[in-house]
Amino acid sequence: MKPVRKVVFPVAGLGTRFLPATKAMPKEMLPVVDKPLIQYAVEEAAAAGVTDMIFITGRYKRSIEDHFDKSPELESDLAAKGKTALLDLVHSITPAGVNFIYIRQPEPLGLGHAVLCARPVVGDEPFGVILADDLIYTTGRPALGQLIDARAGQGGGSVLAVQDVPHEETNKYGIVDVQDPMQSTSCVRAIVEKPDPAQAPSDLAVIGRYVLEPEIFDALQSVERGVGGEIQLTDAIAALLPQGRTWAHRFEGRRFDCGSKQGFLTATAHYARLAGYEI
Repeated sequence: MKPVRKVVFPVAGLGTRFLPATKAMPKEMLPVVDKPLIQYAVEEAAAAGVTDMIFITGRYKRSIEDHFDKSPELESDLAAKGKTALLDLVHSITPAGVNFIYIRQPEPLGLGHAVLCARPVVGDEPFGVILADDLIYTTGRPALGQLIDARAGQGGGSVLAVQDVPHEETNKYGIVDVQDPMQSTSCVRAIVEKPDPAQAPSDLAVIGRYVLEPEIFDALQSVERGVGGEIQLTDAIAALLPQGRTWAHRFEGRRFDCGSKQGFLTATAHYARLAGYEI
């Protein structure tokens, strides 16, 4: 069984829910206290043992590349002024021993298309996907690491991070039906994208963490365009379900929906308290 060494970050979205702040700034660069969302995501991947960080970018996303690049002028200035603590902080932005790879998504054709853009770099290896909008706080093993461990425990296959959501909110998520909802890791029998609560097979929602086998690429290339004329990752996952190698894993941790203003504010308050600030 091949190890998971690569992770894909789809970051080409426009972030319209945070306008006007995101008119010129990628939503992934919005700071939770003093650290942008995308840095939390990269740190999670690195802590899970990933070595190749693959960003699927679009126009106006250059600041993400700049954030993880070296800044000789800034570093020289901090060194000259003896600000060693700040210099160490700048150096810590890029985890040691990892590679950063950037791929431009030519058209905004959905999450599935963004993942498909990573195929030339991922090749025939399993890989992770992290949606930076979903910030997950854990006190132990990071969320992506939990999925990697679950995959190892099942002897391979794709693993989706899931959690229970209020029944009236099933139309906001991909919803799964599993063989044994009492188990922390269970085989997925069905997956439906944003079903009406009356038609939802369960209240178990897919959250923005995936570990996927490379077979997903063939499924993404052959699946028909779905809602909004986009290539849906959910549809490709559903196409592979008959193989019986797709698992849902209930991760341990607190998830903040930073794609919404309320979730972003809640996350900021949480991390501010952790840092010792009064809220």
